[in-house]
Amino acid sequence: MKFTDKGYIINLRKYGESSLILTVLTQEHGKVVGFVKHCLNKKNLAVFQLGNKVAVDVYSRLDENMPSLKVELIEPTAVNFMNDGARLEALASFCALSNVCLPELENLENFYRYVDCFFNLILEENWITHYAYYEFYLIDFLGVGLDLSECSATGTTENLAYVSPKTGKAVCAEAGEPYKSRLYKYPHFILKNDDHPQVEELADLLKMTAFFLNKNFFNPHNLKFPQSRANLAEIINNLTF
Repeated sequence: MKFTDKGYIINLRKYGESSLILTVLTQEHGKVVGFVKHCLNKKNLAVFQLGNKVAVDVYSRLDENMPSLKVELIEPTAVNFMNDGARLEALASFCALSNVCLPELENLENFYRYVDCFFNLILEENWITHYAYYEFYLIDFLGVGLDLSECSATGTTENLAYVSPKTGKAVCAEAGEPYKSRLYKYPHFILKNDDHPQVEELADLLKMTAFFLNKNFFNPHNLKFPQSRANLAEIINNLTF
């Protein structure tokens, strides 16, 4: 196996005294996990940071072996998170979810645009919106997406207001009114591609995505939901635009 790609560092584990097992999230090959030998020194300290954008040369003699990686820094995007606790928590959540949920050596295709937007727009005032888009479309990429096209009770496409936690389908305002305390709010801003929703809309969306990630991915695979993602939920309510 031999290829080159570029992406973002999402996990680092020390291996021996001076080497790393590195995970890079790329567009064409999904998660790439490999050895980086003899890289832990002062010269490379700024390179091997969560969130940095890097180029990787990947090589292994046999496809079933963990490859060796040669890494070159493209952009020190990690610095954009360092001085802000909320952004740093979002980065931790992004890395944890991506590391657990996304496949190795599989093209991420159009989903990767939401990865790029999260990193490229992290200094914007509405940066958390781009994280929310990432989570929403992560559910879709995993094949456990929601059906928000019409009301599951009446079939109408008008006045959609809620999402059922039981079915993952939309519910119109009239049908959902008696049960609204048990339903999630319909994410209108996502369907309208609105990059400037209210904080309350973002908080509602992330409550819903956390629920469906747990229900449809983490629980069936007997996986623990990342604590960093749980921490992020508390931060959202304190954000202002």
